[in-house]
Amino acid sequence: MSDRFAQLPRRRIWSLPDAWTIGAVLIAAVVLAPILSIAWIALNPTENIWPHLIATVLPRYLGTTLLLMAGVAGLSAAMGTGAAWLVSQYRFPGRDWLANALLFPLAIPAYVGAYALVDLLDYAGPVQSALRSAFGWTSARDYWFPETRSLPMAILVLSFALYPYVYLLARSAYREQSGRAYEVARALGCGPWALFLRIGWPLARPAIAAGVALALMETVADYGTVLHFGVQTLTTGVFSTWLNGSNAGGAAQISGVILVLILMLVGLERAGRGGARFHRLGRNAQPVEPVVIVGRKRWYATGLCLIPFTGGFLLPVGVMLVHSAAAPGGWLAPGLLEALQNTLVVAGLSALVTVGAAVFLVYALRMKGSRAVQWLLPLTLVGYAAPGAVLALGLLLPLAALDHRLADGILALTGWDPGLMITGTAVALGLAYMVRFFGIAQGAVDAAFGRVSPSLSMAARSLGRSASGTLAAVYLPLMRGSVLTALLVVFVDCVKELPATLLLRPFNFNTLSTRVFELASLERLSEAAPAALLVMAVGLVAVLVLARSQPD
Repeated sequence: MSDRFAQLPRRRIWSLPDAWTIGAVLIAAVVLAPILSIAWIALNPTENIWPHLIATVLPRYLGTTLLLMAGVAGLSAAMGTGAAWLVSQYRFPGRDWLANALLFPLAIPAYVGAYALVDLLDYAGPVQSALRSAFGWTSARDYWFPETRSLPMAILVLSFALYPYVYLLARSAYREQSGRAYEVARALGCGPWALFLRIGWPLARPAIAAGVALALMETVADYGTVLHFGVQTLTTGVFSTWLNGSNAGGAAQISGVILVLILMLVGLERAGRGGARFHRLGRNAQPVEPVVIVGRKRWYATGLCLIPFTGGFLLPVGVMLVHSAAAPGGWLAPGLLEALQNTLVVAGLSALVTVGAAVFLVYALRMKGSRAVQWLLPLTLVGYAAPGAVLALGLLLPLAALDHRLADGILALTGWDPGLMITGTAVALGLAYMVRFFGIAQGAVDAAFGRVSPSLSMAARSLGRSASGTLAAVYLPLMRGSVLTALLVVFVDCVKELPATLLLRPFNFNTLSTRVFELASLERLSEAAPAALLVMAVGLVAVLVLARSQPD
């Protein structure tokens, strides 16, 4: 009897998903929805202008974008890697202070740096005015000066703003290397350049590649900087085709090109690593001991590190402080306080929702451990790679359709017209922030969960704690620092985000970033300076927290 029953096929028992699994799937669906929306709109346009785009503007947009990316990649890699090598391998005047100060440009939005550089170097700016006064020149025909609103200047500004991504990762890679390798190389007669080319560069190459990839993602996503310099990229093409040409399908098709470009960039970064793995010899491996530079060369090292710091931080901050001091009434200008309040509320709530959703998703996937839902985790990183303009397009059209259906339904049931409850308020903007920066929160939270021993949660569950109780009593107290850091970083990124804010903000709704953009676009930089300084101050707080969290 038992043998006969043993031969019967076993029935697979399907269990209904619980609230944690359902919630994780819903969060992932919200994050992925704009990308899927872009694909649908691009493949089903109401008016197919793809042949027209290919024959006219798309080659120019793509070519300029590729040139911009190539320039930023080379310059940001040179500045970030060079500065990281100097502060990690050598001791020179100001080295300890510069090690953290080189991160400060992360607090400066690239578009603010663009406004500052053009104001300083333009024909009516102080530099050219001083040259005309000193040499007696009367017009631009009397002398040659580099064109300020050009592609090379855009590359310079974006490189100054984005090199900290390379610097941060490269410095960490250099610090984690074993000092014995460098001692052996020096004993064999390797000089400074040979040490860098034969040991430093190969061992840090994966980290440098990751930093350059992050910088290039931000380059492709940029709108304010390239617009101010008159550089036509794929992102400006999305704005032009959608807003000026009133063709959402064409804008979605250009957005599809951007997404393909981003995916290719991520693939090249992964391939560039070549599957290489570098490990320290052991827990007691000797750390790298910085070498003291003597003579004039020590000041050369200080000067080289000051170049990116000056261009990325001192220049924009200095220009905005001068304009703010020249017109102190700008701090009391109408609209500034309202823009500050809107920024704090929307960015603060968006950061809370984003990090909270990341905690829920990561905990649910870790707790269930089901392979069927584990694939959700890497997919939710796609939002961070997509530019704000692309996400705004992917969100606005479906949300607008949903908004109208909700309003019509409520009107039919109650006789009251609620208006546009999603796209007519800051809800759509907050949702765009969540999708755009969910990858940052998820990465920080996932790393924090990984540092908590699984035995602690198992002990809590064995003592009768529920899943939510274990999260509140065990994980969150141990992850408090990482969660707060994620909140701060997401908040600052929301404050600085410009393209998505321009496209999704409600009518007559300004944030600090849009106020800076609008006033600077009208050449009213003195009025834009207070808002720009507030944005930079918020960003600087996050950078200081990041700097303090780095090992010495």
